Amino acid sequence: MIRITDLKLPLHHADEALPAAIVKRLRITPRDLIRFTVARRGNDAREHGRIQLVYTVDVAVKNEGTVLARNRRDRDVSLTPDTRYRAPEPAKDGAPRPVVIGAGPCGLFAALILAQAGYRPIILERGKVVRERTKDTWGLWRRSVLNPESNVQYGEGGAGTFSDGKLYSRIKDPRHLNRKVLTEFVKAGAPEEILTEAHPHIGTFRLVTMVESMRATIEELGGEYRFSTRVTGFDVAEQGGERRIRGLHLHDGGYLEAEHVVMAIGHSARDTFGMLVEAGVHAEAKPFSVGVRIEHPQSWIDRARFGPDAGHPVLGAAEYHISHHCSNGRTVYSFCMCPGGTVVAATSEEGRVATNGMSQYSRNERNANSGFVVAIDPERDYPGDPLAGLALQREIEAKAFVAGGSTYHAPAQRVGDFLAGRASTTLGSVVPSYKPGVTPTDLAECLPDFAIQAMREAIPVFGRQIKGYDHPDVVMTGVETRTSSPVRFTRGEDMQSLNTRGLYPAGEGAGYAGGILSAAVDGIRVAEAVAQQIARA
Repeated sequence: MIRITDLKLPLHHADEALPAAIVKRLRITPRDLIRFTVARRGNDAREHGRIQLVYTVDVAVKNEGTVLARNRRDRDVSLTPDTRYRAPEPAKDGAPRPVVIGAGPCGLFAALILAQAGYRPIILERGKVVRERTKDTWGLWRRSVLNPESNVQYGEGGAGTFSDGKLYSRIKDPRHLNRKVLTEFVKAGAPEEILTEAHPHIGTFRLVTMVESMRATIEELGGEYRFSTRVTGFDVAEQGGERRIRGLHLHDGGYLEAEHVVMAIGHSARDTFGMLVEAGVHAEAKPFSVGVRIEHPQSWIDRARFGPDAGHPVLGAAEYHISHHCSNGRTVYSFCMCPGGTVVAATSEEGRVATNGMSQYSRNERNANSGFVVAIDPERDYPGDPLAGLALQREIEAKAFVAGGSTYHAPAQRVGDFLAGRASTTLGSVVPSYKPGVTPTDLAECLPDFAIQAMREAIPVFGRQIKGYDHPDVVMTGVETRTSSPVRFTRGEDMQSLNTRGLYPAGEGAGYAGGILSAAVDGIRVAEAVAQQIARA
């Protein structure tokens, strides 16, 4: 088949306009068109008042070779790529069972690929099964009761379960592994439209049932889950002149022999980061970002982005992606934008406050929220050991806990007060969605001076790009610190730790992904590397 990309039509086009556009683009007659399928559909709203739908279509035509030759200079016309997944070499009888630490998107797909190839992985998850974990998470949101081992960060499904469920990324994916991820999600109950939408999402409630379905599949294939099982130490020994992982110490005093360990621990497993560094596993500090969650009425964002077409069912709730390079050398940008969603409590440690954003599939809550964050880097902001960024995160979150009243309420401030440099004492027309609640205050008490300076410069700039962004009543809720892992556990081309054989750093916690899709793809790649190493032994 032939693939056509960047095929644009008006938002309100008739059904027959798409096949007509295909015929025109390929310079064929209508009778030469056999059939077509939509591979992807997005929208381009950059020209205000002139929204276009952007299609990628796969087309079957008569005399395919002739048509391709005729359009060889058109960069948007090519053969449809082969997106079928090629599984790793199947396990042989008696193959050692790999261990996967963490049941978030990365660990989930690492375990799935290994199970599908017959390797019967053992999955260790410090938190609980997803439905029990959901109850514990609501305990913080509704009653200010934190369970340090079962919360937004820890438990089956990982941090992505309580998010917008975005399923797109900017990673290079020449093998189309993202297609494998989306296909498995559909098998597990996701709507089929995620296979074609340019910016697909699922939402928390659907993610819960999908995670359960995928767990059942892994168990049917011989995988074994061990929930509420926390790794407390890594047994690393010298063998043949190199360091190798030999096993794992568990919280209950148990010991698990393991020669192949996928470390899919997520970006908030701070105690595990420390254990790995203490065990001598190669690590380095990496950049991340800090800031707040900023909330606007979704209707404002819809009108700013879509104008008179706001509310059109094809468009859904509007998103935005903005950034600004500030005069103090910092970059401020939007992060993890959640249309029609809520700001949620995302801490995993007592005495600290951290926020995140979450949406359901419908995206029909009153407000839009986004991370409003400032990029920082190790050399400039937290020089020293690999865990210095982790210490900075904790310091900021502890300040936010105190500023919020030391009850897991979050510190919040109106944009008008923030720009004026005064503490908020009340809130205005924009009602914050954060639970268990917010405390009006001065966010400058929580964040570094350089971040406050950069954010104050960026808000008016963003207001010129998105009408209403800088409205005085817009609410900023602190703090957003879990944008990504502050540590990278460096690995080689074979996906193993640079200095510890048999240990496979993977996903967000290892510094190699950012979001559900990229973490899942990284899990697949690491699982393939594990299977290859076992098969070669």
